[in-house]
Amino acid sequence: MKKLYELIAPCHFGLEAVLKREILDLGYEISSVEDGRVTFLGDAQAIADANVFLRTAERILLKVGTVHAETFDELFERTKALAWEEYLPKDAKFWVAKATSVKSRLFSPSDIQSIVKKAIVERLKTVYGVSWFQEDGAQYPIRICFMKDEALIALDTTGESLHKRGYRKLTAKAPISETLASALILLTPWKKDRILVDPFCGSGTFPIEAAMIAANIAPGMNRSFLAESWANLSPRRLWYDAVEEAQDLVETEVETDIQGYDIDGDVVRSARENARLAGVDHLIHFQRRPVSELNHPKKYGFVITNPPYGERIEERENLPGLYQEIGRAFSRLDSWSEYVITSYDQAEKYIGKKADKNRKIYNGMIKTYYYQFLGPRPPKKGNGERI
Repeated sequence: MKKLYELIAPCHFGLEAVLKREILDLGYEISSVEDGRVTFLGDAQAIADANVFLRTAERILLKVGTVHAETFDELFERTKALAWEEYLPKDAKFWVAKATSVKSRLFSPSDIQSIVKKAIVERLKTVYGVSWFQEDGAQYPIRICFMKDEALIALDTTGESLHKRGYRKLTAKAPISETLASALILLTPWKKDRILVDPFCGSGTFPIEAAMIAANIAPGMNRSFLAESWANLSPRRLWYDAVEEAQDLVETEVETDIQGYDIDGDVVRSARENARLAGVDHLIHFQRRPVSELNHPKKYGFVITNPPYGERIEERENLPGLYQEIGRAFSRLDSWSEYVITSYDQAEKYIGKKADKNRKIYNGMIKTYYYQFLGPRPPKKGNGERI
């Protein structure tokens, strides 16, 4: 019988439902959904599948255990009691890469990291019968999250965050992350046969992620992960299987209408290069164009965009005029649906209409709003499908 693990997938706060649906679509069972993370059950293959296929997770953690600790002595003894030998081979290079603490008596990250490392070493000394570890094997970074004196302890299977798809070599100012862009697209009813335009495309993240969704390109198929070298937990052949499956699912000749505009010509050139690196440049039309010229002859399209937030005072002065211009552009696209993520809390006022839905999302430490202006549904074709 295959061993089942508890795997934890952190995500942006407010987008847990999107990630949950992705995990269910992969065929794995959800065990819990909490703020900013989804936990699911899976075998060794699930470790590879989740890293390769999930678009909206930040990383995949393999749960080792949970401990209740109000003192450092309790943290040491209860961490030492966990079966670390089931996860860390004798030559493992292991360290506590990150420790966080919320509403807990133990709150010093560096002290938590030091105590946990010592506890693991003491456990493995006894198990392996050695007094010193070479640590010249595969890397096993450990993460600890304290919440109200309960510590979740897990191994990081991913390494570099999953938003690092490998295609974004050139970035514009204040780019949106790839995982957040994907989640926001998946929150909409957009499908690959519908028009999608981003009038503030910047690095091209929204159009590129949309094109990858349309072409069924798995976001992790062209990068590496730490757990690929964990022969004891996740044999490399499972990763080959996941990537081979991903390659078989790609539809590069899909027909789609995805467009990205920006007022800065250099930015547009960077977006084109990023799209080329992602293998979807043939699916996206990039063009230097201001939002004042946003128009489209076809109906029932989508605008999904991340306009300037105005984080600096001198930029904020320009926001009313900019968002009025966005509103005028939207009025020309009266049958379209528009989705805008911004931290500007006066966006609706200056766009000139109230959003049908508004979801609060944290983009890093910035509180943003995902304004959703829903257009009419397209009429059905003669065969019952919508045009």
